[in-house]
Amino acid sequence: QVQLEESGGGLVQAGGSLRLSCAASGRTFRSYAMGWFRQAIGKEREFVAAISRDGVYTYYADSVKGRFTISRDNAKNTVYLQMNSLKPEDTAAYYCAATSGTRNPQVPNEYSDWGQGTQVTVSS
Repeated sequence: QVQLEESGGGLVQAGGSLRLSCAASGRTFRSYAMGWFRQAIGKEREFVAAISRDGVYTYYADSVKGRFTISRDNAKNTVYLQMNSLKPEDTAAYYCAATSGTRNPQVPNEYSDWGQGTQVTVSS
């Protein structure tokens, strides 16, 4: 089990940028693949991005490809989500999640541990 805490959310104008961080507790962070998901009010939780244990492989939802970048620093037990060219439709609570292994990184049920979320609001 790993405890996760997101930070870095806030209010930004359309076209702006934010960098989310997710700090993980424990010594086993490098054994987990990590994902970012988001949930807007009245909508289901949706996949945003995922990264393999070693950071070599990354996956993105089509809606954020080319604008968002996921990365991780295993020495700091932290995963990041750099968000550029933000749009009002990116407004949501953003969650990081950990999985010990999955062939379907875009599926929320594949993840065993979740953070509490951080709110991102993009104004038009």
